[in-house]
Amino acid sequence: MKRSHPQLIGDIIEQALKESESGNTFNEYKLCAAWPDVVGPGINRYTTRRFIDNGVLHVYISSASLKNELQFMRSRLVEDLNHAVGAQVINSVVFH
Repeated sequence: MKRSHPQLIGDIIEQALKESESGNTFNEYKLCAAWPDVVGPGINRYTTRRFIDNGVLHVYISSASLKNELQFMRSRLVEDLNHAVGAQVINSVVFH
């Protein structure tokens, strides 16, 4: 067996996830976990639930006025959330 150059375990795991379909699921979980960091604690306080379905992030907000305000920030949120993950995971955001 020929020895190759050593690699970091994180790089090996990342490569394996990219090659498998579970990488998409992992990125979806990663994006949902990044929500509080991207929007901040003030907005996250009113977030009751979030999930991704077919490239659409569904976010449940308990404040009607905040939900209305976030509607205007949708495209920016999509960019920021995808950037936080480092991959194109979602195409849009729907607020409930």
